[in-house]
Amino acid sequence: MRKLLVLVVLMGIVGGCGLAQSGGLQDPLLDRLTGHWVLHGTLAGKETTHDVAADWVLGHEYVRLHEVSRKKKHDGQPAYEAIVFVGWDASSSQYACLWLDSTGGGGLSGQAIAHARRSGDELPFVFKESDGSISFTNTFVHHKESDSWTWIMDNVEKGKSTPFARLTLERQ
Repeated sequence: MRKLLVLVVLMGIVGGCGLAQSGGLQDPLLDRLTGHWVLHGTLAGKETTHDVAADWVLGHEYVRLHEVSRKKKHDGQPAYEAIVFVGWDASSSQYACLWLDSTGGGGLSGQAIAHARRSGDELPFVFKESDGSISFTNTFVHHKESDSWTWIMDNVEKGKSTPFARLTLERQ
């Protein structure tokens, strides 16, 4: 009886893994985000250029973006680096975005996760504080005709938006 139980559990694990690996998130808009990009534009009032690599990861459940500034610090490290995961949050029926970057190490707090309801070819991600107030927005806009993206980033304080970044991603 014990051998039968172990066999049933193992079959369930193996069978479940096969289903997870063969499925994954199927999303044509996120498919258009994958690839190698040059990000350029204005960030915090300064012109900037970053390299961005985006690919499907973890069983095709998330798009991972790895963003690296071309500008270097005195020790040779990138002036900015981020790893971003974008996926689907079934519980809220929205896209979710986890943004981890080199600006302070607080990325695993609740404020690092944003949500967006798709509007055409736009994903307007909203980052909120623990009290529910909006603190930052980052709208990803895909432009089909040029196969490029725009990121529109704004700080939000007391309900008022202030431009933080206006960036374009173009394929390498």
